[in-house]
Amino acid sequence: MFDGSLPHCFNRLSSLKLLDISSNRFTGLLTPSPIANLTSLEYIDFRYNSFEGTFSFSSLSNNAKLEVVRFVSNNSKFEVETEEPIGWIPTFQLKVLVLSGCNTNRRKGSFVPRFLLHQSQLQEIDLSHNSLVGPFPNWLIENNTMLQGLILSNNTFSGIIRMPFYMNANTKWLDMSRNHMNGTIPNDIHKFLPKLNYLNLSSNSLDGVISSSIGDMSELWALDLSDNELSGELPKGLFTNIPYLGMLKLSKNRLHGQVLSGNISLGNIERLHLDSNCFTGNIGNWNISFPYWWGLQRLDIGNNFFTGMIPHWLSNMSTLSELTVRNNSFEGPFPCGSASFKFLDISENSFSGTIPSCFSLTNMKHLHLGSNRFTGSIPDAFCNLTDVLTLDIGNNYLSGRIPKFLGKLSDLRILILRNNSFSGSIPKQLCQLSNVSLIDLSSNSLSGTIPRCLHNIISPIYPTFIELRVENEHTSFYNYERVLDHELYSYYVWEDIEIPDEVHFTTKTLSYIYKGRLLDLMVGLDLSCNRLTGKIPEELGLLNQIHSLNLSHNQLSGPIPVNFSNLANIESLDLSSNNLIGEVPSELIKLNTLAVFNVSYNNLSGRLPEMKAQFATFSKESYEGNPLLCGPPLEKKCTSQVNDPSTKEGNDKWHDIDMVSFYGSSGATLVVFLLGFAAVLYINPYWRRRWLDFVEECMYTFYYFLEDSVRKPSRLFRK
Repeated sequence: MFDGSLPHCFNRLSSLKLLDISSNRFTGLLTPSPIANLTSLEYIDFRYNSFEGTFSFSSLSNNAKLEVVRFVSNNSKFEVETEEPIGWIPTFQLKVLVLSGCNTNRRKGSFVPRFLLHQSQLQEIDLSHNSLVGPFPNWLIENNTMLQGLILSNNTFSGIIRMPFYMNANTKWLDMSRNHMNGTIPNDIHKFLPKLNYLNLSSNSLDGVISSSIGDMSELWALDLSDNELSGELPKGLFTNIPYLGMLKLSKNRLHGQVLSGNISLGNIERLHLDSNCFTGNIGNWNISFPYWWGLQRLDIGNNFFTGMIPHWLSNMSTLSELTVRNNSFEGPFPCGSASFKFLDISENSFSGTIPSCFSLTNMKHLHLGSNRFTGSIPDAFCNLTDVLTLDIGNNYLSGRIPKFLGKLSDLRILILRNNSFSGSIPKQLCQLSNVSLIDLSSNSLSGTIPRCLHNIISPIYPTFIELRVENEHTSFYNYERVLDHELYSYYVWEDIEIPDEVHFTTKTLSYIYKGRLLDLMVGLDLSCNRLTGKIPEELGLLNQIHSLNLSHNQLSGPIPVNFSNLANIESLDLSSNNLIGEVPSELIKLNTLAVFNVSYNNLSGRLPEMKAQFATFSKESYEGNPLLCGPPLEKKCTSQVNDPSTKEGNDKWHDIDMVSFYGSSGATLVVFLLGFAAVLYINPYWRRRWLDFVEECMYTFYYFLEDSVRKPSRLFRK
C-alpha cells in the first residue's frame, strides 16, 4: 500500500541487486535518478503502480548487469520509451522483458522495440496491450534460441504468421491473440515449434483449414483458434494424437462436418468449445476413458446445426459441470443422470415432455431451459435450486400457478417465465427476492393485482456475472535464484473465459441479448400481456434502480402514479393498452434517461407534459388511442377553458365526483322543494283548490284509460 513518489535515496544502495516495488500505489514521474547509479542491479519489477509521464530505457545504460525488467501498467498516462537516443545500444542482456500496457513508443510509432535486435538471451517477452504495429516478429524467436514465451496479444500486428528459419525447441508459449493477422495457420508449425504447450491465435482474421500438423504437437495442452474465419473439417488428430488438452477452443468460425458423430475419443480433453460454427449430425458414442482425474468438465456446442437426441451417458458424466447445447435442433426428452451441473443451457431447441428435475440441482447456478416445447408445471424439485442465479424457462408450454417457493431462492438474480400459460395471481413471495435484477412474467394468463411489495426487489449492489474469467498460471519458465538465495518464478497467466451467461429481455420495444457483465448492469420488470387488474401500486415508484418497466396490455385502471418521477434510471416505460385514467403527470419530465415512453390506448385526459428534456423526443404514437389528451405532439389543441385555472372546477369529470356528496346534496334539494311546495298550498286556498282539481282529473283520466284497455280485448274475443 505504499504511495507517493519513489524515494531518491534508493540511488545510494550501490550493492542492490533486486528492486521489486510491484503492486503498490506509487505515483508521479518515474525519474531515472533512483536507479541510475545502481550498477549492481539485476532485477527490477515496477508492475502495477500509478506512475505517469515517460520512462526512457536509455536511463538504464549504467545497469549492465540487468537481466529482468518488468513494467505492467493500466494507466494511459504512462509511457515507456525504448528507442532513445538514436543509435543507443544497451549494455545489458535481458532474460525477461515485460512491457505490458505501457504505450511503448507512443509518440514515435508503436513498433517492436528495436533494441531487442541486440538481445540474444531472452527467455520471456511480453509486449501485450501496446497497440504495436507491423508484421509478425519471427526474428524474436530466431535471435533468442532460449526463448520460452512470446506474448504479443492485443496489439495491431498484421500480415501472415511466418515461422523462424530453424527449429526452436524451447518455445512453449505463443500468444498472438487479438491482432489483425490473416492468411492460414502455417502447416509446418509443428516442425519449428515442436514443444509448444500453449498456442493462442484467437480474434484474428485467419482463414483456410486447420492443418493436421497441429495434431502432431504432442505437448500441446491449450489451443485457442476462436473468433477467426477458419473453415473445413477438423483434423482427427486433435482428438487422438494429443495426450492431454486442457482447453480446445474453436468457437466463432465457419467449421463444418459431423464432428461428434460416430465413435470418437474425448478422454484427453478437459474443456471443449465448438460453439458458433456450422457443425451438423448427432452426438455419437464417445470413448471416454479418463486416464487422469480431470476428465471432460466443460462442453459448449451451442449455435450449430446438431440434431437428434441427447444421449443418456452425457448426463451421467460425473466430471461434467458445464454443458451448453443452445440453439441447435435437438429433440425429445432431456435425459436425467448423475451429473452435477453448475451451468446448463439447453435453450432454443425442440426438447419436449416435462421439465427434467431428476438430476442434482444443489450446485446449479445457471439453468436455461427456455424456447423449447416443455409442458406441465414447474417441478417441486426446483425448490432445491438454492444456489441458482439464473432461472430461464420462458417460451415453453408450461401451465399452472407460479410456485411460491421461488421466493425462497435467495440468490436468484434473473427469473424468466415469459410466454407460457401460467395462471393465477403473482405470488407475494416473489417480493422476498431482494437480490433479483430481472423479472419477466410477460405473455401469460396471470390475473389479480400487482403486489405492492414488489418495491422490495432491488438492483444487486455486488457484481456476479463478471466473475467469469479463470486465470491459470504456468510457472517455471524462468527461475531467478541468484539474489538472496531466493527463488523468483517467472510465470505466464492464460485467461480461460467460462461459458458466459446469456438471457433475452425486451426493453425499448426490442428484444436484446444481455450477456456476461452486462447482466450486472441491467435491471428490469416485465408484467406485460397478462390479465392484471387494479391500480398501479405507487410503491413501484421506489424502484429507483430500474431501467425497464413494462406493464402494457393488461386491464390496469386508475391514474399513473406521480412518484414514477423517482425512477431516476428508467430508460423504457410502457403502460400502453390498459384502462388508465387521469392526466400524464408533468413530474415525469424529470426522467432524464427515459428513451421510450408509451401510454397509448388508455383513457387518459388533459394536457400532455411540456415538450422538454426527454419528452421532446416522444412522438404522437406514444399517446395515440387517448381521445381526451391534447397538446403537442398531438394535433388536438387544448381549449382556453382547459387552460384557464379559474375554470378548473368546472372541468371535473364525472369519475372525479365524490358520489356521497352528490347523493346527499340531491336528496337535500328534493326535500326542500317538497316542503316549499306544501307551504305554498297551505297558505293560498285558491292554489290548493286548483291542485286538488288537477289531481282528481288525473285520477279519472287514468281510471277510464284502464277501463277502455280492459273492455276492448273482451269485445274482440266475443266476436
